Amino acid sequence: MEQQRKKILLLDTGNEWGGGTNSMLELLKRIDRTRFDIHCCFYHNYSRGKGESIKQVLESLDIPVIFLPQRRQPGWAKVSKELLRSLVFFHRGLRQKVTRLVDSLWRINPNACRIRQLLVQQNFAMLYMNNQPGSNAEGYLAAAGLPVIVVQHCRIEPVLTPELVELVNKRADAVIAVSTGVHGVLLAHGVAAEKCFTVFNAIDIRQQLPDREEMRRQLLNVQPETLVFGSIGSLIARKSNQHSLQALAKFAATFPEADWRMVILGEGPEHEALQRLAQQSGIADRVQFTGFRSNALEYLAAFDVFILASKSEGLPRVVLEAMLLKTAVIGSRVTGTAELIEHDKTGLLYDYGDIQALYEQMKTLWLDAAKRQQLLLQANTSVKEHYAIEKYVSGVETILQNAAHGNS
Repeated sequence: MEQQRKKILLLDTGNEWGGGTNSMLELLKRIDRTRFDIHCCFYHNYSRGKGESIKQVLESLDIPVIFLPQRRQPGWAKVSKELLRSLVFFHRGLRQKVTRLVDSLWRINPNACRIRQLLVQQNFAMLYMNNQPGSNAEGYLAAAGLPVIVVQHCRIEPVLTPELVELVNKRADAVIAVSTGVHGVLLAHGVAAEKCFTVFNAIDIRQQLPDREEMRRQLLNVQPETLVFGSIGSLIARKSNQHSLQALAKFAATFPEADWRMVILGEGPEHEALQRLAQQSGIADRVQFTGFRSNALEYLAAFDVFILASKSEGLPRVVLEAMLLKTAVIGSRVTGTAELIEHDKTGLLYDYGDIQALYEQMKTLWLDAAKRQQLLLQANTSVKEHYAIEKYVSGVETILQNAAHGNS
């Protein structure tokens, strides 16, 4: 007897193309379509820079996609937030609650109604949400009272409130954490242990890799002896690229004759501020802002050292890619990043925000080429042993197959 495919609505409420988008697409490219009938629901048809849109990619995979257009925040909502927050200015928790209340009235509840209509009208068996509970509250509300399986894929360290935890415990049937650290955060905030599962992010370790020397010539036009630092990601506050620039200013002052360059890939609201900081720090002639690049892997191959200075992560794919490409990694000691990097063995860690410590790690890799080589070789071995894409896809498929409504 032919097995009936499980009809799944994948909900993504994001508005930018990040690491979570790439992980989701790697899953969709490989998921067993004989068992799972995937449909997607997005709020925004966001693009990879000026390249292809999420709609184009999903259509190329023959996956139906529905867009729920979002309206701009109405004036009454903005005024209400400002008024209510001024009344409870003395209590941060209350300010957050009143903001959430107003957002629920004009945005969250209307979206929940539309998602609920999709679930009912198209007879979906599962709602699979991509990101974290704080970004998917409308999905939980939409599924309330329906015989629909609810799975949350938590791709970043979640920001949780008691109200969100109550919502998850009441309605989620399974929560997938992308790292042990994310799993721990969920449990620490009170998410029921029986609902939580860890499926590590992963990458295609068998993909064809770009040649380092060729990429350095084509993309950067640097000499073989030039030490190239680099970062890749959205230029947003959470990524804390300013810490890298501040540490590089110290590095430049200590080693004025050093031949180095910093290459920053990405675009976002912090772009102009970072450019000003580079100028004020006297290192603008050594720092290259490329904007978004669709060939980020080729740039990553051209780096000698990849820096991830983020305030929070889930299990960053870009670190795995750096390890696969034999690019040394320096990362902040935060959830996800610290899980991938074993300090002094597969990379170097520093406490988030400690500019002096970040500078010291840069100095170490500049002065000790042998150590840099040892770190990147051990990291390459680790990623190949533990983070193959097949394990990730199999793990998610197992949860999607076995999750049952009301029976985690």
